[in-house]
Amino acid sequence: MEKRDTTITVSNAFTQLFFDSTALERYIQRETYPDTIANRFRNFYNARNYQYAWFFSDGPAEQAYIFLNMQNDYIAYSGDSSIYNPVVQQVFDTLKSGGHFVPLSDSNRLKAELSLTMQFFRYAEKAYQGDQHLNTNDLKWYIPRKKINEVAFLDSLIAHKGEKVASYEPVNRYYQRLKEKLLDYYAIEKTTDWQPLISNKKKLEPGDSAEVIAAIKHRLFLLGDLALADSSGLFTDTLKAAVRKFQLRHGMQADGVIGAATLRKLNEPLQAAIRTMLINMERLRWVPAEVSDDYLLVNIPEFKLHVFENGRLSFNMDVVVGSTQHNTVVFSGELKYVVFSPYWNVPVSIVKNEVMPGMKKDKNYIARHNMEITGYSGSIPVVRQKPGPNNSLGRVKFLFPNSYNIYLHDTPQKSLFGETRRAFSHGCIRLSEPQKLAEFLLRGDSSWTVPAITAAMKSGKEKYVTIKEPVKVFVGYFTAWVDSNGELNFRDDIYGHDARIAEKMFEKK
Repeated sequence: MEKRDTTITVSNAFTQLFFDSTALERYIQRETYPDTIANRFRNFYNARNYQYAWFFSDGPAEQAYIFLNMQNDYIAYSGDSSIYNPVVQQVFDTLKSGGHFVPLSDSNRLKAELSLTMQFFRYAEKAYQGDQHLNTNDLKWYIPRKKINEVAFLDSLIAHKGEKVASYEPVNRYYQRLKEKLLDYYAIEKTTDWQPLISNKKKLEPGDSAEVIAAIKHRLFLLGDLALADSSGLFTDTLKAAVRKFQLRHGMQADGVIGAATLRKLNEPLQAAIRTMLINMERLRWVPAEVSDDYLLVNIPEFKLHVFENGRLSFNMDVVVGSTQHNTVVFSGELKYVVFSPYWNVPVSIVKNEVMPGMKKDKNYIARHNMEITGYSGSIPVVRQKPGPNNSLGRVKFLFPNSYNIYLHDTPQKSLFGETRRAFSHGCIRLSEPQKLAEFLLRGDSSWTVPAITAAMKSGKEKYVTIKEPVKVFVGYFTAWVDSNGELNFRDDIYGHDARIAEKMFEKK
């Protein structure tokens, strides 16, 4: 519990208005608030020595109106009116009548003060931590939700008089970027008749002429892929570049040709894109507001690993993730070990479904796959694959101990990285550039030079290396985001996680 700061007096306070602590306790009892909320009130007002936060003697402080605008802005872009408090809004609507302030009695002013503080707590929890009615485990999301300090956030709002809120909002910066794009889509939705684009040709490419091309150009211009408006029906090189940009943003093969798949994507309703952004903004409320250390982020629908150094993006690489039958789990952990020339301990399910049937058909199956049987569990052999160039884990793996038995690793199947949709594994995450990641993780250890890492990967002898400082790993699931170049990206909902959260988020809308 925050101690009462008695150094704050009328002579040095933000406002001349104070109230008695017993009035707060009566209010808490009357409203029957639980201990968590009651203690938020006590902490906030103890630190202020019970001076008002929202009012001066001649009317509301500027931050009161700024907060109400923040709340109403959130309701408008999120479509979530569950936190709207008509009583608080009515008080502030009636305080200014004909441009003149209407004074409140002392008792009504205190009631408005405490009601506004409670409203801020409700707003902060929903807008920055997400909907608490959404059970993240039910939604297959096992990264712990972030917790925010509503009292500290309110202190900052008061101290800054409601200004420059974005500089201390407890929300990830990617949330703000996605919110800006969402507002752009709302503007397009209001002003545009989003009719289906129909082509009589199987594909459109440079040099073609068609009436629909003008409409395609207009749509790409609205979406920001085509820089300048163009009403002609000719497929130009400029249009090809715009189509490629659109395809890249949607994780498609970027050939610049408008085939059936690209046309279908262009015809997806704006409302569907808006819902996808809202779903991902909800997820972004759950994640840490900022990570200033090194960390790795695997975005499953993007099939990418993003490597961050001191909170800044350092590099990306393509990955292969679990198939739709063997989903890669959404969770977080700490990467602690690099294992060069690893053994692969074959999972029991693979032994039953692949190895044992193979052994029945081919008596040399184990030897041909560079495997060995190290024991038996009942009638099931315990199988591992020896280190080597054809080992299923490749030449190096990266361990972050977890109950899902998921890790990052090399692979001999390099051809899979040529696919645009890379969901092929049994759940683990295969890396396109594993040596680059090993060099990054061991860069602080002078004994692990590039030649030493290369030699260890090719040695054929398993070697564990403990990383000096464990690195956070987030295996996430984002189907809409704004990248470091400011481009809005979308990806397919490969595991159906968006569909699950949509049922909860939009069931009453």
